[in-house]
Amino acid sequence: MTEDRNFDDIAHKFVKNIYGSDKGEIRQVIVWEDLQDILSQLNSNNRPLTVLDAGGGLGQMSQKLAKLGHDITLCDLSSEMLQLAKQDVERNELSQRYRFIHSSVQKIEEHLEDSVDLVLFHAVMEWLGEPKVALQKVLEQVKPGGMASVMFYNHHGLVYKNVICGNIPHVLGGMPHRKRFKLQPQKGLKPEDVYQWIEEAGFEICGKSGIRSFSDYIGNMEYMGDYQYEDVLALEKQLCRQEPYLSLGRYIHVSAKKK
Repeated sequence: MTEDRNFDDIAHKFVKNIYGSDKGEIRQVIVWEDLQDILSQLNSNNRPLTVLDAGGGLGQMSQKLAKLGHDITLCDLSSEMLQLAKQDVERNELSQRYRFIHSSVQKIEEHLEDSVDLVLFHAVMEWLGEPKVALQKVLEQVKPGGMASVMFYNHHGLVYKNVICGNIPHVLGGMPHRKRFKLQPQKGLKPEDVYQWIEEAGFEICGKSGIRSFSDYIGNMEYMGDYQYEDVLALEKQLCRQEPYLSLGRYIHVSAKKK
């Protein structure tokens, strides 16, 4: 991949398929648990935090932070996605807590006057031509002692999903991106690479969680078991921070603190 993905053409479909699903709900539940831990480390009860939601899309997670009284700057490359975010924020009566910026994450520093307490960088890197460069630029915006919440599409989860679906030749061939899946990221990132990038940026990793370590691998075969969505969610919450399940998540969420 040589250029960054702009979601102007499929913003509405993206919102419906990604946010309006059980998969999206599981993702939000696990990440919100991690964010609550981050807030406790930042002593957020003492003062409003400044938060950068980089490539924030609809701002699902940052809206939860805004409801707690924190101030959000949300940037996105897609003007269409930014408009949808504004509408959703207005609907939830949170406009006074938001500033919206139409910008790529790589150029966000041009729009910020000060460093921030917390940055959210969720499910963006896998859509970028140079994910490491973008991550470094985003992490530069965090003040010393501040924290980062980084989520990325996991290469190992992508391999595992293709194998259990029988796409063995595809895996052996290096899993070239199939363009017909418009909502599937172009590539997965190897966790060991992302962890190294975060540490090289001067951060200490405080926690990791697998996002959908089980739900994405459950088949649709009849008579395969008697369970409800709530059971799957409970399983995810119970084991998502333990190996080897953590490293098999379709996404991995990392909490890190700037030294």
